[in-house]
Amino acid sequence: MPKLDKPPKAYSAFLKRFPKVGEAWQLVGIAGKDGPLDAKSARLVKLGISIGTMREGAVHAGVRKAVAAGATREELYQVVALSAGSIGFPATVAVHQWVEESIPSTRKPRS
Repeated sequence: MPKLDKPPKAYSAFLKRFPKVGEAWQLVGIAGKDGPLDAKSARLVKLGISIGTMREGAVHAGVRKAVAAGATREELYQVVALSAGSIGFPATVAVHQWVEESIPSTRKPRS
């Protein structure tokens, strides 16, 4: 399984300031893993939820985590394509860009 990048600095700073919230967040993540979905499928579902709610940061993190769980570029793009009917064309184009920015082989360093 590929190694995940370090979390964004803002996330780490938030956890440092609010450690109890971070602990609760970890428990939510652990509880959500309890079920029949394999890790990759669960990550693709979570990516779809992030796309549907238009949470850019969650989409970026969702792509990284899905790739680490074994998702392919084609699977990520299918999730984007599936969202078009629910979120509309302009939003899907924006999400496509967020996904492109997050796929390790297409990601450009932020300046």
